[in-house]
Amino acid sequence: MGWSFSISVVLFLALLFQIHGSGRSFAENGCDLFQGSWVYDDSYPLYESSLCPFIEKQFDCRNNGRPDKFYLKYRWQPTGCNLTRFNGEDFLMRLKGKSLMFVGDSLSLNQWQSLTCMLHTALPHAPYNIVRNEGVSILTFPSYNVKLMFSRNAFLVDIVGEKIGRVLKLDSIEAGETWKGIDVLIFDSWHWWVHTGRKQPWDFIQDGNRTVRDMDRLVAYEKALNTWAKWVDANVNPTQTRVFFQGVSPDHANGHEWGASAASTCEGQTRPILGSRYPGGTQPAELVLEKVLRSMQKPVSLLDIATLSQLRKDGHPSVYGFGGYRGLDCSHWCLAGVPDTWNVLLYALLIQK
Repeated sequence: MGWSFSISVVLFLALLFQIHGSGRSFAENGCDLFQGSWVYDDSYPLYESSLCPFIEKQFDCRNNGRPDKFYLKYRWQPTGCNLTRFNGEDFLMRLKGKSLMFVGDSLSLNQWQSLTCMLHTALPHAPYNIVRNEGVSILTFPSYNVKLMFSRNAFLVDIVGEKIGRVLKLDSIEAGETWKGIDVLIFDSWHWWVHTGRKQPWDFIQDGNRTVRDMDRLVAYEKALNTWAKWVDANVNPTQTRVFFQGVSPDHANGHEWGASAASTCEGQTRPILGSRYPGGTQPAELVLEKVLRSMQKPVSLLDIATLSQLRKDGHPSVYGFGGYRGLDCSHWCLAGVPDTWNVLLYALLIQK
């Protein structure tokens, strides 16, 4: 991308909600749930995509013709403890009478879809209602009075149409009105910040009183996250709302990151990277996110899926995202697949609380 990043990395280790600010979450015995490795488990996957009525075609790799199955058979194993196996009925009982909302881009959609499939499989006879639209999609389980929502908002801050064109406003967050009163919020943002050309959904960036055509995208990302952080600090009551931020989900478009040739991509990858360390190192956007979370007054749990997802170069739709060879997708994830583990970890953190 040609951008030069100079980032100071501060090591951070803190028990959930026990110190000022925000950070990683740990099991009660001190085990870091996000440090570990992928192990083969023949009891996986947690559901069959063919039995999930909610799944997007772009995530349904099996139905789109993906022939290999190993990517379905891996379970995340923390180094010092075991994760509680997902229990859909217990999940809904804990949320009874409450609402949960994913806010973000298509990676949030990936996770929301995964959770809907996991719950439907666990409770196949439970009645449900689903409404899908471009704003907020809602899956309701009336028997539990639970709402599971997805709000598409790739930048969290606002994009406004003005005379000069579409303006990305780094210090404006009118969309926050939609998030008020939700019991569990899971935010996500990064992937759209790197788009250029026709995929770029804005024409100008407004930073305070300054309007520019472009700026260092990592700098813009940090400014927007700080606007979001101020919104959370001003509007969230921690006794009523639990807030998470999904770590930066990686793509695997450059094999050089995992020791292959730079021409290698996620296409044809059928196995995870062994061990617990990703050769390509930490993504700069992840470091920016952690820096912002540490600066906050209100508690926010980092759903730290970055490293464990980096190890899964085999988990993307690749050429099986839209039914055949219609492009290479090394950003999103097949379902069933990696986002199921994100939700198992979310469940574990909710149990801890």
